Amino acid sequence: MNKMWLILPLALLSTVPHAQQAKSRLAIVNVQQAVKALPDSKAYLDLNAKVAADLNARQKALQDLSARAAATRSAADRQALAKAQQAYASARDNYATRIDAAFKPLATKLNAAVAKAAKANGYTIVFDEQVAAQTSLVVYANETATNLTPAVIKNLK
Repeated sequence: MNKMWLILPLALLSTVPHAQQAKSRLAIVNVQQAVKALPDSKAYLDLNAKVAADLNARQKALQDLSARAAATRSAADRQALAKAQQAYASARDNYATRIDAAFKPLATKLNAAVAKAAKANGYTIVFDEQVAAQTSLVVYANETATNLTPAVIKNLK
């Protein structure tokens, strides 16, 4: 009976499936650089530049209005600031919708090129370089070993 108690746990452990230890390879793609390489990206890039310029100008105007409202504390200046903030938020939302619509067809081509390059080079996960850097998702990456951008650009042409 004592031998049975020794063998039973070993028998149970042998029935537990073990996860396969597949090696994952990670890659980084500079999406902005790849988008610039897309043949049909000019309209999207022009829209992006226009939006950035307009929103930056509106942001500057908001800062000026905010400083003036803080200095004068007048109801008219506070009302103008609130109105400008609403206009900025509305413009930002409208621009986001337009940019998303302009990027959608490019995203399909870009995603296909990334997937093709990743599969061809044995990568299982691909990160956007800018997003990974901004969010500290990737702290260190050997650029020469993990940069898939040239292969993606080659697939786009």
